[in-house]
Amino acid sequence: MDLTHFGHACLLVATDRARLLIDPGTLSSGFDELSDLDAVLVTHEHADHVDVAAVRRLLTRHPAARLVVDSSTAVQLAGEDEFADVLADRVEVAQPGDTLTIAGERVDVLGGTHAPVWGDVPGCPNLAYLVGDGAFLHPGDSLLAPPGDVDVLAVPIDGPWLKLAEAVDWVRAVGPRVAVPIHEGELTDPAKYAGMLSAFVGERTTVRRLPLGG
Repeated sequence: MDLTHFGHACLLVATDRARLLIDPGTLSSGFDELSDLDAVLVTHEHADHVDVAAVRRLLTRHPAARLVVDSSTAVQLAGEDEFADVLADRVEVAQPGDTLTIAGERVDVLGGTHAPVWGDVPGCPNLAYLVGDGAFLHPGDSLLAPPGDVDVLAVPIDGPWLKLAEAVDWVRAVGPRVAVPIHEGELTDPAKYAGMLSAFVGERTTVRRLPLGG
């Protein structure tokens, strides 16, 4: 499996079977010229995870690619006039507990709700995608407990719903072999936060920060 980071929460997951682009949002870039995508997966409705115009371009460029979203994002997209001509019949609504097969690759849909920002501020649905029987987990905006071992874990390190200590505790609880920092698109010094994550997660996990496009 190869991972390529396109900034913030956007990752290309390329296995020997499938090429999956997760969360192409407004704080991400560099993915427009990708080739041979099998699916675009969206974790939730927030713009930093789904850029409507960018997803439209991707699906126009990749007519065979599937678009997998949560129920709330599906409603949001249905109201976008610029989506109607390309996406009306291509939106697949996934629910936690679903198991997808995309180009022969297993993707388990986990999650439920976006991590709380504060108090009773309303949340929204949030999906997490577990690729390849535990090979890789993208949690969206959540720190959910996976059902089993995870080899490579995408770890949010910044956001209005998160403090770094919570991310550290989550990595220590999940215990992946590798942790890849994400959700850093609004940080002025993401290397500092990734370094702190690495210092605190313990010897069991290697933190590997991927540069933009790396």
